[in-house]
Amino acid sequence: MTTLSTTAKIRYEDVEVGTELPAQTFPVTRATLVRYAGASGDFNPIHWNEKFAKEVGLPDVIAHGMFTMAEAIRVVTDWVGDPAAVAEYGVRFTKPVVVPNDDEGAVVEVSAKVAAKLDDDARTVRVDLTAMSAGQKVLGMSRAVVRLA
Repeated sequence: MTTLSTTAKIRYEDVEVGTELPAQTFPVTRATLVRYAGASGDFNPIHWNEKFAKEVGLPDVIAHGMFTMAEAIRVVTDWVGDPAAVAEYGVRFTKPVVVPNDDEGAVVEVSAKVAAKLDDDARTVRVDLTAMSAGQKVLGMSRAVVRLA
């Protein structure tokens, strides 16, 4: 089996099942959503137009799902020290991140822990993530397979 090289800072031998990664919080404002829409090309009005979002049954403007997913994986990439060390990543979108039009916006709180050591030869682990906003889990089945040093 061929393994890809990584510049991960974390060594496979130094990690145990249950190892907790440093938790992080990510603020999300309407300005954040506008910048993400411009970068991604996703100008769906549910992400910027409060009137439209409410007309389609949402409580308010919501963050882009892919934005939320990207913010969450930062906990893993910051911990491992190399974004290329993430071999797989997937989530289920369970609740939207509602972003009110005020000075505070919303906050996404992300924690993660090593759930399994998968392959000694490939030096991979599975990391399970929990992403919360306003007391609700916003990503379900959030898991990454990470190649360690």
